[in-house]
Amino acid sequence: MKNTVSTFQQAKANGEKVSMLTAYDYSTAKLIDEAGIHAILVGDSLGNTMLGYEDTISVTVEDMIHHCACVARGAKNALVVCDMPFMSYQTSVYDAVVNAGRLMKEGRAQAVKLEGGVEVAPQIKAITSAGIPVCAHLGLTPQSIHAFGGYKVQGKSEAAAKKLLEDALAIQEAGAFAVVLECVPSKLASLVTSKLDIVTIGIGAGNGCDGQVLVYQDMLGMFTDYVPKFVKQYAQVGEVMKQAFCEYKQEVSEGTFPAEEHGYKMDDDVIDKLY
Repeated sequence: MKNTVSTFQQAKANGEKVSMLTAYDYSTAKLIDEAGIHAILVGDSLGNTMLGYEDTISVTVEDMIHHCACVARGAKNALVVCDMPFMSYQTSVYDAVVNAGRLMKEGRAQAVKLEGGVEVAPQIKAITSAGIPVCAHLGLTPQSIHAFGGYKVQGKSEAAAKKLLEDALAIQEAGAFAVVLECVPSKLASLVTSKLDIVTIGIGAGNGCDGQVLVYQDMLGMFTDYVPKFVKQYAQVGEVMKQAFCEYKQEVSEGTFPAEEHGYKMDDDVIDKLY
């Protein structure tokens, strides 16, 4: 069954958990989709995992369009949500709507995601008014990493927790259909989830959220530059890949690959006529 904004809302009403993973290419999106994952996030985390940047700041709208279009071709049932990169929506409501429209029209996204609370409520309202579903993002918002002074848990103090709850209510009022809560204390994330009618998707926010999201390279042990505390590695695919690459190199060096069964045959008399 095709996952949509409506099925997300229905899942929350029924107490059913929503699963989300990132993807940035056709092949991975196809595998995730076939596994029955409810949503695929084309995250600006591609800056780290695919482009080799130290953060997400350098990711462009064109980067997101390119990767989202690839994912959309591979996802038949998962809801495809595309991140709005840094400075594609903060500058003005007009820019936010135009860039969200590009991600939908050129990137074939089915929803967009942007970071921030009260301060981006006007953008969320305008984007949703244009018929584009919006997923919000609160807590540790990577595009603001320099303002935070690093990757730190958010909402631990009374003032910070109150601000996060106010932001959550504001983005819901503005029309967001879901919100990602990143690096938020579990108790706070559970409280926010109970206060909202929209779906909460946690990443480092405990199991009290309505759903969960992980970067697929993290959960498969493929990205080892750093491993956040909230990541569970379900398989060591990175090691399997590395071993396969090494075996391939060795066989090429020894001349054992390709073997006869990997080649194509032709009549000897054709070859004889070439001498």
